[in-house]
Amino acid sequence: MSDRSSQRPILMFDSGVGGLTVLREARVLMQDRRFVYVADDAAFPYGAWEEPALKDHILTLFGKLLDRLQPAISVIACNTASTLVIDALREKFPGHPFVGTVPAIKPAAERTHSGLVSVLATPGTVKRQYTRDLISKWAQKCHVRLVGSDRLAGLAEIYMRQGFVDEEAVRGEIAPCFIERDGNRTDIVVLACTHYPFLVNRMRKTAPWPVDWIDPAEAIARRAMSLLEPVAETSGDSEPDLAVFTSGKVDFATRRLIQGFGLTAR
Repeated sequence: MSDRSSQRPILMFDSGVGGLTVLREARVLMQDRRFVYVADDAAFPYGAWEEPALKDHILTLFGKLLDRLQPAISVIACNTASTLVIDALREKFPGHPFVGTVPAIKPAAERTHSGLVSVLATPGTVKRQYTRDLISKWAQKCHVRLVGSDRLAGLAEIYMRQGFVDEEAVRGEIAPCFIERDGNRTDIVVLACTHYPFLVNRMRKTAPWPVDWIDPAEAIARRAMSLLEPVAETSGDSEPDLAVFTSGKVDFATRRLIQGFGLTAR
């Protein structure tokens, strides 16, 4: 990788603000890197889309983003988008590296003691064959329950902007994750949406018993770092980390939120 390319930003992409959980970890690992966070809020929530239309939308959007931002690498910090379109992105843009976000089923299968694992995701991620293939490959000896939540991503968006959330709504959304079988209980819940870690404290509070909540953000950040060359020495002031919203609209609460993550809205 050339000196020039090593100075190009890392693109973090999500349908909303959930990918900020990955950005937070990436910042810790790559403090000398510049980031551009892209929230496709004009299309949020992705679960409302038909798959072919969403796939075409993301591919078209990335054609524009790569041309405009010239990133060194793109991190798809969204399980729904990754399980649907990561292979197509790599095929359409073969010269550009992509890091996807997929349900952390392998580490969950390795760490469970009870053999009962739940994957908490959006309905789109739950129904994707990609997710079922991960279970077949890595978790054949476990009982894996797929739980699709229609509301948690939206609840996380509200919580991050407004600072409050309906705990009873959270309790209702996570309840199907907890099962008892042959004297054993669910002991691991995979957070298969980057929005969900923002609510994990509320999930712990409202859960019927303690479990290990697996957040893949650090692993995603480490994967991105492994694909990048060291940053070249630079002189002068560096450009700020940016947040781009596809709607073109950034209200006060959102602007305050992204400023808290060290981002400047464009």
